Order: sequence, then structure tokens, then C-alpha cells
Amino acid sequence: MQFLLALIVAGPLLGAAAALLPAPPGLKGTSPDQAVLRHGVTVTGVILLATLVLAAGFDHDHPSTMQATTDISWIRALDVRIHLGVDGISLPLLVLTALLSFLCALHSYFKPPAGPAPKAFVALLLVLESGTLATFAVLDLVLFFLAFETVLIPMYFLIARWGGEGRRAAATKFVLYTLLGSVVMLLGLLLIGVKSGTFDMVALATDNGRGLTTSVQVIAVLAIGIGLAVKTPMWPLHSWLPDAHTAAPTVGSVLLAGVLLKMGTYGLVRIVLPIAPDGMRTFAPYLAAFAVAGIVYGSLACLALARPGAKGDLKRLIAYSSVGHMGFVLLGIATMTPTGVNGALFANVAHGLVTGLLFFLAGAVKDRYGTADLDTLAGATGAALYGRAPRLGALLAFAAVASLGLPGLAGFWGEMLALFGAFDPAEGLSRPAFLTFTAIGAFGTLLTAAYLLIVVRRVCMGGPRPAGEAPIADVQGYEFAAWTPLVALTVLAGLWPAVLLGLTDPAVQKLLAGGTQ
Repeated sequence: MQFLLALIVAGPLLGAAAALLPAPPGLKGTSPDQAVLRHGVTVTGVILLATLVLAAGFDHDHPSTMQATTDISWIRALDVRIHLGVDGISLPLLVLTALLSFLCALHSYFKPPAGPAPKAFVALLLVLESGTLATFAVLDLVLFFLAFETVLIPMYFLIARWGGEGRRAAATKFVLYTLLGSVVMLLGLLLIGVKSGTFDMVALATDNGRGLTTSVQVIAVLAIGIGLAVKTPMWPLHSWLPDAHTAAPTVGSVLLAGVLLKMGTYGLVRIVLPIAPDGMRTFAPYLAAFAVAGIVYGSLACLALARPGAKGDLKRLIAYSSVGHMGFVLLGIATMTPTGVNGALFANVAHGLVTGLLFFLAGAVKDRYGTADLDTLAGATGAALYGRAPRLGALLAFAAVASLGLPGLAGFWGEMLALFGAFDPAEGLSRPAFLTFTAIGAFGTLLTAAYLLIVVRRVCMGGPRPAGEAPIADVQGYEFAAWTPLVALTVLAGLWPAVLLGLTDPAVQKLLAGGTQ
């Protein structure tokens, strides 16, 4: 199990290095480009298989215990260690990352990215996977920061080289925002390490802030929280996200929404909540206020983009919807209760599945029509997907109702639990304030349903294809293969939430109790 987790983290890096080497003559296939894209599918497939084996071998009776641990001294002078481990909080995110990376590689094999150097594309995709997996597996604050930063450069180049219109400006904005946030976060991480005498996240969580004064915790939470909030992204630090999603290639948008946004909220749960609880309690009401502001703001922005004549972009609308959905995750964390934090972790995974599927579908629509402009797609010669590509239209409608939180699908449970947690927050937090946040968040669910149903009505509904109009392709075989796992898991998590909650709840209970359970 130790070797397996190390392979999961380091394997994509080795695969990235191999992708840059010339392909052996017998493996080139029809072209070197095809060979390297097939290499990406192979490596991500092996990592996904290893992750599933790790999940199968995980001791599900003790999900609060760190398993498959590796603890090796790395930098003795600073007491920085290569410390890896997985528990019920990180395991679902590891599986989600490996799954989405494989599906993106599979999609890219059948529909190669429009741009130069497939070798570089595959290598960057694998480096991105490695950095994300490491973020969810490392248990040392310095290693967490290094893994957190590893993903920036590959995502920058994926947007800047293989993106669409405005890609360079969007990529630059993405890097500047996240780098500035990361600099502040590093200061907070170093403050905790220096004041406590260790960078070990398990030891710090067990200490539960007892070795840190309240003032140190407040400063550390402010610094770390800013860096994590940019990546989440929390309103009003979100403005890089719509541009990045609009310009990114399809697989870039899927990974950005499905995986990278989870790194910020995971850091809040893994680091801030257990290590600096007093500081978190100070900022929790403000975090909740920003969260519900993001819920309403994201929904109103989507409504503005969805209205006729607004020239709204479908990918941009889905990006703004992520601001609202991640607001529910932040609200759940701000409650500092097991119910709220479990809801946040569930919503994290659900958002990765549903929004990943939405971006796959938005990319497919744009490929077929050459645009993601909603007015064009809703026009007389636009999509009307039910009449022209019924399977594609049905999948888009399914993803939309899953995103709005229809009971029985994955999007429902996380947001509901986050609202329940806000209804009865942790001791020491103002219940009247959180009741207000609950009401605003509940109102946000209505706004979410409104804009998503408008999108479905405008893009999907319409009569049969007019005579003389060229047909469009419905769902292709490779698209069916890439999207089916996301559809199946969205239904499974909605009908059987215990699959996730059974993993996260014991780990959350222990985390909030300071490792005493």
C-alpha cells in the first residue's frame, strides 16, 4: 500500500518525462503524435487502476486512520519530511483526480487538441495530474505548498498554448492571481511551522492548536485562507476563473473545475480547521458571508449571461456557476460542524463529477457549432439539441438538473448538508448570523435552478431539423466512453450517499476533535 500511494503520486511525473522521449518504432502506430497521445491514456489508465486498487485495499472500517503512509526525512535542517498518507477525506479526491485525468487523456486521444506539440500537451497533463494527486496525499506543510504550486505552470501552458480566443491574457491572469495568493499562504504555513516546531500535518492536527497562541492562529488563518480562497475561488477573488474557463481547451476546463478548485477547499479542511481552530472560529462568520455572497453573485451572473441578447458564453456561464457551487462548500466549512464539513466534502466531489461532465458537453457543443454563444445556440439555426442531437441534448439536460441539486443526484446532498450545518453552527459561532446565511444560501438554490433551466430551454428545446439544414453528429463512441463514468457516479452518489459519507464522516469527526477520537 505504501508503494502504491508513492506510485500514484510519482508515476505521472515519470510518465511525463517518458512522453518527451522519441517513441519506439513499434509503438508509433500511424504517427508519433498518435503514439504520445496513446502514452497519455496508458499512464493515466495505470494511475487510475492503482488508485482503484488503493481504494479497494483501504481499511473502510477505520477511515479516520492515515493509511498507506510513508514518512522519510528529506530536509533535516528544516525537519521537512516526505510524509504521505490517505484517509477518508483524501481518498475520494484521489480517485476523482485519477478518473478525470484518465477521461481527459482518453478524450484527447480521439480528439487531439488544436495546437502545437502533442508531446508537450501530454507531458503537461501528466505533471498536472501528479501535482494534484500529491496535494491530496502529502502530510507535510512544505510539501503541500510545493505540490500546490506544481499545478500552476502546466495549467498556464495548457491555457496559453491550446486555448481559444484571449488565451494568453486569461492564462496570465490565472497565474498572477494564484501566485500572489500562494506567496501569502506560504508565509502563513511558515508561521505555523516555526511557532509549533514542526511542519507535520498529522502532529499539528493532533495538537489542535494548543501549541499556538490565538494571535498566531488568527494571522496564520488569514494568510493561508487568502491563498486557498483564490484557488477555490471565493468571491470576490474569483475574477480569474471565468476568463480561464472560457479560453481553456475542453480538457483544461474539466481539470480546472473538476480537480484544481478542490485543492483550496481541501486545504481549509486539512490544514486550517484542525491546526488553527481558534483562528478559524474568528474568521468563520466572514467566510460564511463571502460564501453566500458568492452563491448569489454566481447565480445572478449566470442569469445575466443566460438572458436573450446577452451574448453569453456557455462555458463562461458554467464557470460562474462554479463560483456559486463552491460557495456552498465554503459555507459548510465555515460552520465548523461535522454536518457542514461532510456536506462540503460531498459537494466537492459532486461538483467535480457534474461540472466536469458539463464542460465536456459544452466543449462538444462548441466543436459541433463552432461557438458557445448562447444566443447563437438558441437561435433558429442553432442547436435545438433535442431535435438535432437527442442524446447530446439529453446528457446536457441531465447534467444541468444534477448541477441544480435535483434529489436523487449527486448535487443534492452536499448543498443540503451545508445548509443544515449552517442552521446549527458550532459552539461559539453566532446562530442568528448563520441562520441568515442559511436563508440566503437557500435562496441561491432557487436562482441556480432558474438559470440552469433557462439554459436547457434555450439550447436543448426545439423542433426537428429543418429541411435542407446540415445534420450534426450526436454523441460519438469515444464521448460515450468518456462521459458514462461521470453520469453513473453522479447517479450512484445521489442514490447512495453513504458511499462517500461513510468515508468522510469518521475522518471529519476525528479532525474536528483534534485527533482524540
